[in-house]
Amino acid sequence: MKFAQEYLDRLIEGIKKVPLERYEVVANVILEAYDHERQVLIFGNGGSAAIASHMACDLGKGTLSNVYDHEERRFRVISLTDNMATFSALANDVGYEHVFSQQLRNLVQPMDVVIGISGSGNSANVINAFLLARQLGAITIGFVGFDGGKMTHFCDYVLHFEEKNWQRCEDAHLIFQHLITSYIAEKKRERDIARRLLISGNGTLKNTVPAVIAFAPADAAQPL
Repeated sequence: MKFAQEYLDRLIEGIKKVPLERYEVVANVILEAYDHERQVLIFGNGGSAAIASHMACDLGKGTLSNVYDHEERRFRVISLTDNMATFSALANDVGYEHVFSQQLRNLVQPMDVVIGISGSGNSANVINAFLLARQLGAITIGFVGFDGGKMTHFCDYVLHFEEKNWQRCEDAHLIFQHLITSYIAEKKRERDIARRLLISGNGTLKNTVPAVIAFAPADAAQPL
């Protein structure tokens, strides 16, 4: 199908324009926040809101080596798109352009990581949130499309998909977050293995990594 081939070709072409090292740089910024028990706060509008929720899930759960390991530290990650009571109250009483910045005022601390996602890069509520985040000493990361928009002026780090198509921008932004969270998950697992490799009495390495439980049947439920 010609349409499908052209769509995929343009998506791949745009993805290849992003320097590969940029993903690792952004991922390591987020990983450093994890190391220092700082928060990661993510937001966007429409399809970008869905990506924000998806990324919060992938960081909060998808990076765990073992969901039943109560000693494993977890990401302090929140998607600001998910509490509709708060979101709609702010939109109705204060203004839609402040739905994210007002939530950040409740939460953000210096050196937290704030991730804004916008196809156009011109979403007023994302820009306002970045302005506040920078004022309060947070690190800002932007996922943008089209020409990057005004948002790029307020980002410490940017992943830019240079394409004037909303659908492909959202495809690319989802790929961005999957690359980042997959990298972080792999780095965390490598650390976990190193932590659990203990030196035995004769100086050899002893592997004590527990099996990762992907699914537990009802009759094998474990306390959470």
